[in-house]
Amino acid sequence: MGNNEIYAVEANGLTKRFGEFIAVNSINLKIKKGTVYGFLGPNGAGKTTTVRMLATLLGMDEGSVKVFGLDLRTEAKKIKSKISLTGQFASVDEDLTGMENLVLVARLMGFSRIGAKVRAKELLEAFDLSDAANKQAKYYSGGMRRRLDIAASIVVTPELLFLDEPTTGLDPRSRNQVWEVIRVLTKSGTTVLLTTQYLEEADQLADRIAVIDHGKVIAEGTPSELKSAIGGGVLHVSLKSEAEYEKAATIIHELFTFEILETSKKAEISISLDNASIATQVLAQFDLAGIEVLTFSLGQPSLDEVFLSLTEGE
Repeated sequence: MGNNEIYAVEANGLTKRFGEFIAVNSINLKIKKGTVYGFLGPNGAGKTTTVRMLATLLGMDEGSVKVFGLDLRTEAKKIKSKISLTGQFASVDEDLTGMENLVLVARLMGFSRIGAKVRAKELLEAFDLSDAANKQAKYYSGGMRRRLDIAASIVVTPELLFLDEPTTGLDPRSRNQVWEVIRVLTKSGTTVLLTTQYLEEADQLADRIAVIDHGKVIAEGTPSELKSAIGGGVLHVSLKSEAEYEKAATIIHELFTFEILETSKKAEISISLDNASIATQVLAQFDLAGIEVLTFSLGQPSLDEVFLSLTEGE
């Protein structure tokens, strides 16, 4: 370990411009081997551009990157043998069956005819696609196509797997299957860089998370570290109506200095507290004002609240 540790990815000052537009602005990353690293950010934040540079598909304008100690500028060919990328959209051949798609990829990767069929069968079973093995991919559902695409990316188990929003459009069952595959891969030593719009996904899988907005990393840490960074606790209060929310917000602004966190629910107020013990004072003031509280809870902020807090006004 120590200063001589070789990271799966080590990027310094990574920058990409498209004309006058800076898509990725001097990003620094350190991703340990055998971990899942979550890359979060709104659409257009620079996530996919960063992944494409790290995966050798797009040249960088400034900065340096090492992948397993190999220099991205001068040793890209060696890096390519260690990595795999699954993009946001399925790239399977629609006219081939599931089995034929995987056998084709395996043959291109150097498997023998028999070895390719064995590996394809293993992956079809692992991704719950055995029943559709001999069906053309164009007749697969969206979830099935996605699972086949991810299976194709791990025909040869990569040392570093880039998953760019891999579960977009999948139903909850298929998403859970992909999550389980990711967990199994990391247990076997594969490093995963995961970009996702699903904050729950990052919370479930990632050892560390970088939040990117407007091409810059604006926060980085474990899920717990990011949650604790926006306050000592969060008081969630469900109110009877939206009108009650306005009364509650007025009390918070007039009597306290707490931040009201943005949520997707109109009749729910979430307050970031410096000290969790003050929650009782807040509830007492609501009671005095005649505000009807349906339920309340006190705990860590959700990753959604962290994300909204970090990116608001950016």
